[in-house]
Amino acid sequence: MIADPNKIFPVPNCDTVTYVKPAIGRKSANPNIIVGDFTYFSDKDFEAHVTHLYDFNGDKLIIGKFCQIAAGVEFVMNGANHQMNAVSTFPFYIFEGWEEEVPPLSDLPIKGDTVVGNDVWIGQNATILPGVHIGDGAIIGLNSTVESDVEPNTIVAGNPARFIRRRFDEELTALLLEFKWWDKSIVEINGLIPLLTSGDLEHVKTEIRRILNG
Repeated sequence: MIADPNKIFPVPNCDTVTYVKPAIGRKSANPNIIVGDFTYFSDKDFEAHVTHLYDFNGDKLIIGKFCQIAAGVEFVMNGANHQMNAVSTFPFYIFEGWEEEVPPLSDLPIKGDTVVGNDVWIGQNATILPGVHIGDGAIIGLNSTVESDVEPNTIVAGNPARFIRRRFDEELTALLLEFKWWDKSIVEINGLIPLLTSGDLEHVKTEIRRILNG
């Protein structure tokens, strides 16, 4: 049996882990939530954990492939930020009955799209704030609040999340970012699993160099 990225419940006899892409696709999926193949969420209703995503802001949540998102993770989008360059921070424009248009986006604290790379592990109950970019292979500790960008293959934790350490040396990090295993075919990835799960990192470096050099 080959891995199927369109299967909503990919773990046998378990309905508490879902592949996000097909799960949000079965509903009227928000086009501003873009998720890659095989990214999973340890719960059912992923979209309920993406808050304050309002059309008028135009921001997107973009998540790569093979990410691992634990239960309780929250993605807080730009609509959570209130106007701070005026006398009042009250968002009159989102409520009925007030004669107020949406302010120009230049007056709102819009921090851009929230982008999560590939093979990112986000621990339980972490909160990702608007406009954050998380690099490929990063790990976010449980209960963390991520308010600034996270470099590829690094570990961050805390509130606010702070750099803990790099996962690999510079050479392996560079090789992995060039190799981009997550973009290969399912058949190729199946063949790479022994390498991707090996703790012998020197062997991993040697093999990736060999593959890249053809």
